[in-house]
Order: sequence, then structure tokens, then C-alpha cells
Amino acid sequence: MSKTSFHILRVGLAVTFLWIGILIIKAPEAWGGFINPWVLKLLPLSIKEMMLGTAALDIVIGTLFLFDKYVWLGALVAALHLLTVLGVSGINDVTVRDIAILSGTLALFFDSRPEWLRKQ
Repeated sequence: MSKTSFHILRVGLAVTFLWIGILIIKAPEAWGGFINPWVLKLLPLSIKEMMLGTAALDIVIGTLFLFDKYVWLGALVAALHLLTVLGVSGINDVTVRDIAILSGTLALFFDSRPEWLRKQ
């Protein structure tokens, strides 16, 4: 990936994760509506608490991307987070968006992973 495309993707994903984190903080119960009913029965906390934790995670990921610090780690956590989101929300109107964001996080991970992970 070229340096320019890497930074465009990194900053775009940073804004996306930060924005989603803020939106979730503003209305955690509304965002909890994307969770499948069967998953709600498994949650150890309330929907509001789980969604606020998700918001915090999104903001941390966005911050790692924005400040270009540990991008590989943010991208790895983001990809795992998005796989979880896809698992608990199922196929719905935003699935295609989540797949696109997942693809972007994987591209960032593979492009920015440290040398010790490249040798694996």
C-alpha cells in the first residue's frame, strides 16, 4: 500500500471509529437494538453498560489510528471487534458497511504489523 493510501485509510477509519464511539455514548440503548435477541440473554451486563464499553473500545481504536501509534494493534483489535459485531448483529442493513470496515482494518493490519509478526 502506498504511504498516501495508508494514511487516507488510517485517518478515515479513525474518524469512523471515533464518530461511532461518540454516537454510541449519546444513545447506547438505541445501538443495542442491533444486537440479536439470543445474544442479549448471554450478556453479563445491561445493554447500556455493554454499549458504553463498546463505545470506549471504538474510541480507543480510533485514537490509535488517528495518532498513528500502534496502528497494527488498533487494526487487529478493530478486526476482532468487527467480527464480533457481525456475529452478534447478524445480517442486516449495516452488514455491508461492517464488512467494508473490516476489510479496511485488515488491510491496515497487514500493512503496518511489526517485523516480528511478519516473520510468522
